[in-house]
Amino acid sequence: MVGTALEGRGGVAAVVEGLHRHGLFEREQVRYVATHAEGSRGAKLKSALAGLWTTLRICLARRPAVVHAHASSHASFIRKSAVLLIARLAGCKTIFHLHGGGFRKYASEEAGPVLRRWIRHTLERSSVVITLSEGWADFVQSFAPASHVAVVPNSVSLPALAAPGLVQPQRVLYLGRLEAAKGVFELLAAGAQLAPRFPLLRLVFGGEGDTAALQRRAFELGMGERIELPGWLGMQERDAEFAKAELFCLPSHAEGLPMSMLEAMAARKAVVVTKVGAIPEAVRDGDNGLLVPPRDVQALAGALAQALSDPALRERLAGSARATIEQHYSTEVVCGQLSALYRELAGVGR
Repeated sequence: MVGTALEGRGGVAAVVEGLHRHGLFEREQVRYVATHAEGSRGAKLKSALAGLWTTLRICLARRPAVVHAHASSHASFIRKSAVLLIARLAGCKTIFHLHGGGFRKYASEEAGPVLRRWIRHTLERSSVVITLSEGWADFVQSFAPASHVAVVPNSVSLPALAAPGLVQPQRVLYLGRLEAAKGVFELLAAGAQLAPRFPLLRLVFGGEGDTAALQRRAFELGMGERIELPGWLGMQERDAEFAKAELFCLPSHAEGLPMSMLEAMAARKAVVVTKVGAIPEAVRDGDNGLLVPPRDVQALAGALAQALSDPALRERLAGSARATIEQHYSTEVVCGQLSALYRELAGVGR
């Protein structure tokens, strides 16, 4: 399996670390190779070259049955397409595991003709392309018609539930990169609209990114004293924030299947999220969460107000969210799906 360093801070690292903790690596004899690490440009290049060299050495010397690459767009795709080329030349079965909400735009609009052909070739020559949802599967099939696609969602562990008394009223938690594409400025603007009605309102932005721009805009909107910027949160810090939050909000412009949303649902939190990527396949509006259009401050403010002002609604959404994870997105369920796929590709019976 090839991906980003397990100690990394992105969604892919969280996905793979969850599979690792649940025992998939031991059960299926997975060797993990990192081709990306956090740090300077030089550190990233060193990690990429070391990962490619390790992949080449393993494929030639041991010829693994399956090479499974987690990929998104831009440099991630280039690295993983090289990995999969090496694996194919060595006679291995290959899995292209598609993450990242920007891949559609990358493949269809940003890539030039030559790169677009290489993307299509990589998808179609992979033994299986894993997508996170049926919607993404439809896109891959339309973009690369000869692809063999399997839908395997992201997964999360089911944590013990925090005591209800820890919740702080009107505390809204966001987790992700602090950048415009994640909708953080829309969340700020929605919060400014709600502040007069909800005097205890706090917006907590957990993550790294353009904190200066976010703080500047918060003060412009009169929200400077109502936001918290705790930075990137490790697992314990994240769970502590979930315990305190009354709501979780992720108003992204584009997504695959965001881990932070699944983690919030697993923590039994009501979620307010945008109708992008695979989110609408996991969240049913009014049942296990509230869905709003991306970039729509008015709709976002309305959904937040609805949830903040109605304890019974929050309780119902939160309970249904947890049940959704238990039934469809738990690590146990997804590890079983991956094990079956590995064994099918390797020609091994269950």
